[in-house]
Order: sequence, then C-alpha cells, then structure tokens
Amino acid sequence: MELSDKRCVPCRGGVPAMGAEEAGSMIARFPGWTLEEEAKGIRREFRFRTFAEAMRFAGRVGEIAEAEGHHPDLSVGWGYCTVRFSTHSINGLHENDFIMAAKVDRLLDAGGPP
Repeated sequence: MELSDKRCVPCRGGVPAMGAEEAGSMIARFPGWTLEEEAKGIRREFRFRTFAEAMRFAGRVGEIAEAEGHHPDLSVGWGYCTVRFSTHSINGLHENDFIMAAKVDRLLDAGGPP
C-alpha cells in the first residue's frame, strides 16, 4: 500500500521515535523533502508564482491535516509555503509524518501548484 493511501494512527507517546537510519531511508523516497533537527523532523519548501497560490496550497494542506489529525508547522509568504512535520508527542519522527508528506506531495500530482 502506498503511504499516500494510508491513514495516520493516533500517537500519544510511549512509542519510540524513528531512528536516524530509518528516517534517512524513508526520506530518500521523498524528493524535495529534507531531514532536519538530527532526524527529528522533515520539511519541504514549495514555491509559487503568487502569495494567493501559496495561501491556497497551505489551506489544502490544512484540510488534509485536519482530516488525518496530524498537523504540520506551516510558514507562508509571498511565493512560498514551507511544510514541516514532526511527531511532538514522541519528539521525533513517526510513520505518520511520512504519510502526511506523501499526501502533501499528492496535492501536486493532482494538478495543484507549483
């Protein structure tokens, strides 16, 4: 099953965070995404022609996040939207973060900007 077809599962803590080696293996499947904070988060910056496009994209990411119950940190400005995922309850990465990255990438595959 593709990660973009999976659903996020609630993670309330008590689950170990993904190790750096596993996170490195996972991130290799996601062009444009990078590991940050010693493999405790992932991020990607999306570029747009206008502020309005960046805001629309951020809104679509927010809708997916609400539906999945797994929320990113978003930074939006003229021509860009940066999306960052981390599982705060375990202070690191979980499969949910990569499921969400796949769903965000799928927005682009569906004909959305950039």
